[in-house]
Amino acid sequence: VQLQASGGGFVQAGGSLRLSCTASGTIFIINTMGWYRQAPGKQRELVAAIASGGRTNYADSVKGRFTISRDNAKNTVYLQMNSLKPEDTAVYYCNADITDGLVRFDTWGQGTLVTVSS
Repeated sequence: VQLQASGGGFVQAGGSLRLSCTASGTIFIINTMGWYRQAPGKQRELVAAIASGGRTNYADSVKGRFTISRDNAKNTVYLQMNSLKPEDTAVYYCNADITDGLVRFDTWGQGTLVTVSS
């Protein structure tokens, strides 16, 4: 199973970006999908997550500005980021919790850089 993320880039404060992440390969069940980010010198942190049934969870710092969604038919998770701030600058990683038969594991995408200028 591989995760391919896209959609990062450079944007001015107040702008918007949409990240996408698609899972490919032999996939049985995708449970929770999520987005994490890691800024320079900081630990990776959860940004938002969405369960297979649609229940969402957000970091306090992005509530009201970011929206996570998923298309189960396409094995894809999205992150719509509005009202971006310079402190949102980070490498964003997608994550998927996958069940393959009796095995359950996490897999990560390669990361996509988001840069927000002031």
